[in-house]
Amino acid sequence: MEHTRRNRIVDLLKSKSYGSEVLVKGWVRTKRGNKNINFIALNDGSVVHHIQVVVEVAAYPEDLLKLITTGSCIAVKGILVESVGQEQHVEIQAREIEVYGTADAESYPLQKKGHSLEFLREIAHLRPRTNTFGAVLRIRHAMAFAIHQYFNDQGFYYLHAPIITGSDAEGAGAMFRVSTLDDKNPPLLPGGHVDYSQDFFGKETKLTVSGQLEAELGAMALSLVYTFGPTFRAENSNTPRHLAEFWMIEPEMAFYDIHDDMDLAEDFLKYLIRYALGHCLDDLEFLNKMYDNELISRLKQVVDEKFERLTYTEAVEILKASGQTWEYPVDWGTDLQAEHERYLVEKHFGRPVILTGYPKDIKAFYMKMNEDGKTVRAMDVLFPKIGEIIGGSQREENLEALMKRIHEMNIPEKDVWWYLDTRKFGTAPHAGFGLGFERLILFVTGMANIRDVIPFPRTPKNAEF
Repeated sequence: MEHTRRNRIVDLLKSKSYGSEVLVKGWVRTKRGNKNINFIALNDGSVVHHIQVVVEVAAYPEDLLKLITTGSCIAVKGILVESVGQEQHVEIQAREIEVYGTADAESYPLQKKGHSLEFLREIAHLRPRTNTFGAVLRIRHAMAFAIHQYFNDQGFYYLHAPIITGSDAEGAGAMFRVSTLDDKNPPLLPGGHVDYSQDFFGKETKLTVSGQLEAELGAMALSLVYTFGPTFRAENSNTPRHLAEFWMIEPEMAFYDIHDDMDLAEDFLKYLIRYALGHCLDDLEFLNKMYDNELISRLKQVVDEKFERLTYTEAVEILKASGQTWEYPVDWGTDLQAEHERYLVEKHFGRPVILTGYPKDIKAFYMKMNEDGKTVRAMDVLFPKIGEIIGGSQREENLEALMKRIHEMNIPEKDVWWYLDTRKFGTAPHAGFGLGFERLILFVTGMANIRDVIPFPRTPKNAEF
C-alpha cells in the first residue's frame, strides 16, 4: 500500500465527500458477513463510534481475510460511500487491505463484549481499546486541555511544582520515601536512626502530596499561578475514591480572600463541565446510555444552578435535624464524611454546595483563622455523587499567627523556613484551592470507581504496568 495520509474516523463520520478515496487505519471491533461479503467495524480511538468497512470476499485472498479478527490492526484504502445502514451515514468500500498485527481469537482477552470493569482493571494495558475506556480517556484529555485554557484565559501562569519534596504540605504523614540509600544496610546514626545526610539530597525526601505550598511561593511574585501535576499518598486505602497516585490542580491567588476563592472555584467548575458538554457529547451520550442515564442531565444542572453557600456550623445543624441515621455520627467539630456531604447536595439543597468556616482543629495549619478563634476560612465544594470535589482556603498571611499554628501542630520550623520567609518579606493576603483531577473525571463521566478514570491506577498491592 503506497504512502498516503491517514484519515481519522471521527472526521470521516462527519464527511459527505462521497466517492472520494480514503485511507483508514485502526483496530477491528467485529467482523461479520457471509461467503460473498464481509462487514468490518473499525475503530482508531478518535471517536467512540466505529466506521463500517465493506469487503467483497472474492477480491481478497482467503488467507488474508482469515487474519482479520477482533483485535487485529489493519489499514484499509477504499471509497467513501453513503451507507444504507441506520447506525452511520457513511461506510467504506474496501479496495486494498493490509494487516499490521493479528490477534489470536483464542487468547485475545477482549474477544467478547460485556466484560466487567473489575476484569478490565486486571488488563489495564488493553482496556483503552474498549468503548468505555476510549470515552473516559478522551474526556480526561479534554478536561486537562480545558483546565489549561481556562487559567490561561484568566491570566494565570502554570507553575511546575516539584514531585520530590522535603515537606509534608498536608501534615498527614502518609508519604512515599525517595532514597538512594542501601535499603538492606543503610547508614545509621547513634540510636539507630537512618543517616539521611548521606542520601542523594542530603536529607530525607518524599513524593509530594500537594503542590500548594510551592504554588503560594509563585503567587507571591506572579500574583496568579496554578499547578497541575501528579501527587502521591501512601494511605493503605482500597475505597472507590482513593488512589496512591493521582493528579491535582491547585491555583493560588495573591490578593484573593475567601469569597474570591469561592467565586473562582464555582466559575472554574462550571467552565469545565460546559466544555465537556460542548466537546465530548458523543462520549458522554455513550456513558449516559451504558452506565448512568442521569449523567448528562446532572452535568447540565450543575452548569445552570448557582451553588449553595453556607457555613459548616449551619450544615451540622441541618444534618443533626435531618432525622437520618448516619454511619458516622455528626456533631460540631467532627469532619464531615461523604454520606453527610452527599445528603446536603442531593437531598437537602438539590444543587452543589460550598461549605465555609470549618473548625480549626480539623483543618491544615496554613488556613487563616476567623475572628471567633475557633474556625478557619476554609471552603469545600461538594458535588452530587462525589461529595467533596474541591478543598481550599484563604491562607494565613500573618507571620505571628502562622507561627502560633505551626507550634500548636508541632511542625518543625526548620522544615518550613522557606514558607515562613514569604510572611517575613512582603506578605500579602492570598487564597487558593485544590481540585482532584480524578474526582472531576468521576463526576463528568459518571463512572463509580476512581480506578476507572485514570489510565493505570496505583493502589495498594497494584503497580503492575
